[in-house]
Amino acid sequence: MRFGTRILLGSFVSATLLLIGSFFAVQSLVVATVRNGLRSTLRETQLAVARMGSKSEDKSRRVLRVIGESAALKAGLQLMRAEADRSEARLTLEDQLHEICNILTCDFLLMSSPGGAPLAGVLREENRVIPMDLGIGQPPLRGFYSLGPSTYQVTSVPVDQGGENIGILAIGEHIDFSGFGAPVVLSHNGKVVASYLVGIEGWEIDAALKPCGQQPECMVLLHRESYLAMRMNGQYVGDGYSLHSFQNISAALAPVKASLQRVFLLTSLAGLLAALILSVFLSRSMVKPLARLMVHLRKCVTTGMLTELDGQPSPIQEIRELTGSLNRAAVSVREGREKLGLAYLEFVESMANALDARDPYTAGHSRRVSGHACAIGQAMNFPAKDLDEIRIGALLHDIGKIGIADSVLQKPGKLTRAEFALIQEHPGIGRQILAGVNGFQPYLQTVELHHENWDGTGYPKGLRGTETPLPARIVHVVDAYDAMTSDRPYRRGMSPESAVRQIVDNAGTQFDPAVVELFADLPGIRLACQRGALVQSHSSSSMAALAEAVSGSTESNVTHSVEGKNR
Repeated sequence: MRFGTRILLGSFVSATLLLIGSFFAVQSLVVATVRNGLRSTLRETQLAVARMGSKSEDKSRRVLRVIGESAALKAGLQLMRAEADRSEARLTLEDQLHEICNILTCDFLLMSSPGGAPLAGVLREENRVIPMDLGIGQPPLRGFYSLGPSTYQVTSVPVDQGGENIGILAIGEHIDFSGFGAPVVLSHNGKVVASYLVGIEGWEIDAALKPCGQQPECMVLLHRESYLAMRMNGQYVGDGYSLHSFQNISAALAPVKASLQRVFLLTSLAGLLAALILSVFLSRSMVKPLARLMVHLRKCVTTGMLTELDGQPSPIQEIRELTGSLNRAAVSVREGREKLGLAYLEFVESMANALDARDPYTAGHSRRVSGHACAIGQAMNFPAKDLDEIRIGALLHDIGKIGIADSVLQKPGKLTRAEFALIQEHPGIGRQILAGVNGFQPYLQTVELHHENWDGTGYPKGLRGTETPLPARIVHVVDAYDAMTSDRPYRRGMSPESAVRQIVDNAGTQFDPAVVELFADLPGIRLACQRGALVQSHSSSSMAALAEAVSGSTESNVTHSVEGKNR
């Protein structure tokens, strides 16, 4: 059976998605319906506030017109205008307002000049009428006015005498917003002055309403609950004042969402149970071959090698095709890796041969150094990867001499200080040559540091002891040995016995004592010393394996005399 057919058998996923989509669609519909209902409630609340304000304003206006015709009040106002600086005149006007306020049981009365400046006023506080403190600011002549914990609906009428306006009389009626169907918040210049939202501070409401600006309605978040805030429009509420009514959408939706979740939870459990039963049958034919394939791929990731997948072919056609593609890819990768490895080795050998070809007297030096270095690595039980690193590092250790002039490199005599300083630059040049190629990164330290001495007197960095990596310390020893035992146009090579004696004498100063001990004990080196001839050591069967992959340098710094002559 094809994999696609088995996927069709799992169409319960479509049913599950349809179920989830239906849940969110129904929930969105219910939320929209509830929100519209709350919006209607807020509009009704605002209409009630508007009707109450209009009714209160009409009533207050009628009362004010009657009060404004009081001769005594007009006389007091004229006296106040004539003697504005005398406190007796203000007290007289306050007494008249006090008497009127007691008779009418109003909440406050304010007499202002034609320009709106307050002259005298009284207000009711705990069933007592007291003078109004005019220093608290100028109350509005119309609209809402908040004074302390109380909010007033203010209405005013002009007071005229003989066709001349002599003042403005304002009356305020206390308004209690708590009796409406939704909580109301009154703000003045962006700051809450009266709030009927229980348990929420005014500064929290200020911060929540600030992004709303002048929008007629907006959603705000208070104490992690969503509120619909609707601004009072169509009625004047006073300069700088704004009135918002609120509805808690989260609280209204909570029981509806809970009911919906219960219904859809039962439906989902039934669907999941059916899906589980179906998955048990499907997993037997799909999961096992896929799991086997995944285990194999994880092993490939761990080993870093893409290998072929063995075993019985899967009954699923798509998995069989996938396995076949994987096996073909593994074969291609293996063949490509083998070709790349061969090309890589050929390239390294070509670089070493190119270096040795510059001077017939140093031909084969790099391969011999590489062979001796590998022999020491084997004696130290290096793993295969580290042996490969030291072998190639030794082959390339003198690659920097490509950047040294032949006039210095092949000079038939002792080098001057300036010339020897140029020779000392070849480790750094070698590193620069190889650093741009990622594949040569493991060999950079060997190329750069193979002339560092055990006592710190070497170059280029003057490293001491084990600060120099072990492969570089090994190449340092075998490089010196091959340089001293090789013939040069200006001298004959030392005998193996003399060269080994020089190296042993400088163990602990120039060379790592442990490396020197292993080197002197190598079978090929012992045989060469016993025969006492370099030619014999290079041609003997015991050294054939060593000479197979050797590479190296044409210089030694065992002693100053040897340093000056061997490049």
